[in-house]
Amino acid sequence: MERELTLCIVLERPPKGVDFALQKGRGSAYETVQTQRSEGRDLQFEFSAGVKAPTRDAMPALTGPFVQGPAGQRFVYIDIGTYAGQSDSCWSRRLKIPLTGITMDMIAAAGILEARVPGTAKDGGPSCATVKPFDGWKVKSR
Repeated sequence: MERELTLCIVLERPPKGVDFALQKGRGSAYETVQTQRSEGRDLQFEFSAGVKAPTRDAMPALTGPFVQGPAGQRFVYIDIGTYAGQSDSCWSRRLKIPLTGITMDMIAAAGILEARVPGTAKDGGPSCATVKPFDGWKVKSR
């Protein structure tokens, strides 16, 4: 039986004037949704994922149009700058948010699971590639 889980990514203090969007779909057949232009404050992206019964390693299998990657290595993309549809941006980046570490106990307790990630990289531009450091997903009540 599959159930639904609500996930929320908080992008902390991304650089001003840059568009960020949640990627829905994969390969060349994707769209950007929830596009937001940063004003330097935190941005939030909330979405749903399907949860299939745990696999052999007791980890839930997350599915859905926002979920990317092979089983055991699932992730979500935040598209940045031109990838988010901002044609005049000097940035063309993606931020990869791992979906690892989510357990069935967390899902059972969760209203929402939240991940907080840095929005600005060491070079002063938007964070990109696989988010590091990643503090993981935390249970957040509604």
